[in-house]
Amino acid sequence: MNWLEELVNNYYIWLKNKTNIILPNGSDWAVIDTPFIGQFNDAIELFAKKEEDRIILSDDGITLQNLQLSGVSLSRSNKRKELLDYILLNYGINLNNEELIVEANENNFPQKKHNLLSAILEINDFYLLAKHTVSSIFKEDVKEYLDSQNIIYTPQFISRGSIDIEFVFDFQIAHKNKEIVIKSFNNLNKMNFTHFIYTWNDIKKVREKITKKSFVGLAIINNQDKEIKPDYLNALKTEGADYILWNERFDMNNLGKLAA
Repeated sequence: MNWLEELVNNYYIWLKNKTNIILPNGSDWAVIDTPFIGQFNDAIELFAKKEEDRIILSDDGITLQNLQLSGVSLSRSNKRKELLDYILLNYGINLNNEELIVEANENNFPQKKHNLLSAILEINDFYLLAKHTVSSIFKEDVKEYLDSQNIIYTPQFISRGSIDIEFVFDFQIAHKNKEIVIKSFNNLNKMNFTHFIYTWNDIKKVREKITKKSFVGLAIINNQDKEIKPDYLNALKTEGADYILWNERFDMNNLGKLAA
């Protein structure tokens, strides 16, 4: 046995020693306490139940519930849902409501258990992924919102202002007598708020002169599970811009802000 084989064997021994089996009284389900760390720095647990020749393995819905507790929603974006579906398909895992389930037998139990654990670890990474891409994912949510209302728009609209610098808005809607530029804000803060107001005001002068249309600045703000400072909303109105809070996006008044 060479040095690497010995280390691998030691790793297998460590895995076995750190895996605990718990058989709760009065329950058909056994708990497999693994050495792998979950999202909240706790051990990942698997649940197993034997039904004749079948062995049902489950995460008891904990994986997706923990993501939701962390503010990561899988239902709001097709991108997240597609990635989840890909992981489940790759490892042969079924989704029942929020519960990850795989069926095994005595022969393939090791592989099926490994597949379920691998899927849980990859899905847990959605939390880290969200930290870096949540803004772009919210932009995707806004796109789906506009699509649901059959709005015709130009994505990534670029326009040049009075100081001859190009600025980019997430979406532009062109009506006969009105042009709307939209910026999506997953997090509204002093820096990005000020930048939006400045760029919109600067381009407004140029666009209204060229198009002979009114030029409307519209902020779509993610207020899901967060509170937006009223000062920002009041300032948008004061500056002549407008906003839609995400939780109120289907209100008739807000839908009217997208119309001609």
